[in-house]
Amino acid sequence: MEKSDKAGEWGLGVGYLLLAVLAILAFQQFLQTQSQTQVIPYSEFVDMLRDDRIAEVKVGERVVEATLKKPLPDGRKQVLAVRVDPRFAQELDAAQVKYSGAVENTWGTTLLYWLAPAVIFFFIWNFFARRVGQGLGSIMSVGQSRAKIFMEKDVKVGFADVAGVDEAKEELQEIVAFLRDPATWGRLGAHIPKGILLVGPPGTGKTLLARAVAGEAGVPFLSITGSEFVEMFVGVGAARVRDLFTQARSMAPCIIFIDELDALGRARGISGLSGGHDEKEQTLNQLLAELDGFDPTVGVVLLAATNRPEVLDPALLRAGRFDRQISVDRPDKNGRVSILGVHLGKIRLAADVDPVRIAALTPGFTGADLANLVNEAATLATRRKAQAVSIEDFTAAIERVLAGPEKRKRLLNPRERSIVAHHEMGHAIVAMALPDIDVVRKVSIIPRGLGALGYTMQMPAEDRYLMTRTELLDRMTVLLGGRAAEMLVFQEATTGAADDLQRATEIARAMVTRYGMEPGLGQAALATERPRYLDLQGLGPLPSEVSDETGARIDAAIRDLVERAFDRATKILRRCASLHREAAQRLLDQETFSESDLLPLQAAVKECVERPPEDAARG
Repeated sequence: MEKSDKAGEWGLGVGYLLLAVLAILAFQQFLQTQSQTQVIPYSEFVDMLRDDRIAEVKVGERVVEATLKKPLPDGRKQVLAVRVDPRFAQELDAAQVKYSGAVENTWGTTLLYWLAPAVIFFFIWNFFARRVGQGLGSIMSVGQSRAKIFMEKDVKVGFADVAGVDEAKEELQEIVAFLRDPATWGRLGAHIPKGILLVGPPGTGKTLLARAVAGEAGVPFLSITGSEFVEMFVGVGAARVRDLFTQARSMAPCIIFIDELDALGRARGISGLSGGHDEKEQTLNQLLAELDGFDPTVGVVLLAATNRPEVLDPALLRAGRFDRQISVDRPDKNGRVSILGVHLGKIRLAADVDPVRIAALTPGFTGADLANLVNEAATLATRRKAQAVSIEDFTAAIERVLAGPEKRKRLLNPRERSIVAHHEMGHAIVAMALPDIDVVRKVSIIPRGLGALGYTMQMPAEDRYLMTRTELLDRMTVLLGGRAAEMLVFQEATTGAADDLQRATEIARAMVTRYGMEPGLGQAALATERPRYLDLQGLGPLPSEVSDETGARIDAAIRDLVERAFDRATKILRRCASLHREAAQRLLDQETFSESDLLPLQAAVKECVERPPEDAARG
């Protein structure tokens, strides 16, 4: 394989050399044909002079250049002749011999004559080659792998730098042990998995885990992204796959890491438009062949990462190729505490900073989110010229990450500010009135982000993985509390509840069609959903598998759930009408309610909700 590649490169180089020589010859011929001066023998020049055909003469040391009175048949008016000694010319004339001067060529003249066009051609060709292919070398090495090679001394990441994914680390520690001592681990006939696929949402630490494996094992680490295999030239991707595995075998034991595998391993023919000779499919076929062909006992481990496992080709995931799939999910509360411990050690903290409290305020955050949060908090503390990062900085950073930066220069007119204040307090009061809803941490009418005119921040007390029908109904009720407040106070709806309505409707639709929570429709899933990552443009939604009658009942059930949640929110706000108005007015003056400001309000909401309806109306 290597000999054929070198022979091909040698043939390609000879071809370019011949092309350059032909171009130089053509260039010289072009210069000669395009010249406006005709070279003639000196005897002919003397005849022209005698016949009075010359208008002007320029005499040089060796040559004479003359301008004719009338042009030659080919249109030229300039002639050039090499001078001959006058006395010798007279003898030649007497003998009626045609004569001309000869210029003695020197090596310098000849070299310059050939070298100047060659140099000019070389620079022009190299300029265009760089514009198209980043230099002359890229044409010769277009099929070579672009993997970045990190040796043992370059990879300074270990498992101690990875936190919050303990199960994934335990799985990968076996790979490290095998690479360190393959004889011991293979004494019973077991071999290392050929391929290990890290699957998880973006930012959970898949790439960091791969680097940690390389750092712990102390072996070369070849890193490349899936998109770097695919080029505009057919066959380049397959050639790069071959070259990558050839490099890996020569460095064994080593680790190959392919990030964003979905760019390379997308299921073949998934769009229904591409044929079997598509460039991406050829690249994938070559990868499958390499995975079947290399011996796992040599110590070459293939790691890959993706956050879109649904689009991968089934042949890539079968046993014998990617034998082991490791889930790298979002960390739980304990995992977030561990991750914060890694990042908090790099900044100066105040005494009131508690990682457990920060972890409780950040459900659903990934490792990358937490790293960004710590950096944002340190930036905010630096901006206010503090000596250390306090818990208030972390709270402000969480708000910035979730809702966007404050837009204090976005001025609202008094009526709009009043609507926003009543809307947000509607959310807050309804949330405080319901028993099992997330705690309200903050309410603000300061605009944030792109379109948020205000926000009500709720944070769960613990991580949740299951929700009951009652809890989903409570969430819908809280979402519709803002619209209910607008209708009660201003007797008119606004566009500010658009996002609330969409989220409430999505919850209701999921309850009816996915979770089987509507008694009238039975315990059945009534929606055929396209897989999350296969929602390709141009294919449209999947056809409905329910009858028109069932579809009408689904629509009626969704509408009924939303209306019931809205009526429930309206009843709560009617019972707490005076409290709602007073809290909204205080929010207009104060602009922001912190958690400490909301504690007295929460007790008052509980009291007004528990009172009988007639007492609440009189109050």
